[in-house]
Amino acid sequence: MADPALITTSALDLRDALPQGGALLGLDLGTQTIGTAFCDAGWRFASPGKTLKRGKFGADREALGALIRERSIKGIVLGLPLNMDGSEGPRSQSSRAYARNLSATLDLPVLLWDERWSTASAESALIAQDMSRAKRAGRIDAAAAAVILQAAIDAMAGGFA
Repeated sequence: MADPALITTSALDLRDALPQGGALLGLDLGTQTIGTAFCDAGWRFASPGKTLKRGKFGADREALGALIRERSIKGIVLGLPLNMDGSEGPRSQSSRAYARNLSATLDLPVLLWDERWSTASAESALIAQDMSRAKRAGRIDAAAAAVILQAAIDAMAGGFA
């Protein structure tokens, strides 16, 4: 059974909180949008989902809650925007507060995962697919969420972090 109060930066803690596995929701939290991604219950592959317009927390919670119910999500991986030196700034604190609200209202454990380089990695992958700049703009947040989620599930499967 998942510990709804669990908010961690350790992939192993999330893995231990979900001994039966289960689908996960990855989030790339921006100031204007929320990129979403999903992985299978066996934690093998992350895929980009929708990019949601960010609003007040109540509206975000409703939109995310609908995705969680639709896909039987068992946990959330939320990108943690660290500075390049690994320190935390105001955006990190905002993400931590968002994680506390999500965990409390959606009754799911939350893994905060270092998102440095996730957008750059997602952008490179979209360019490699020969995607136009206009199409990339609409998909970059969900692609970044998939990069964040894939890194976290790789760590969970490999026993790292």
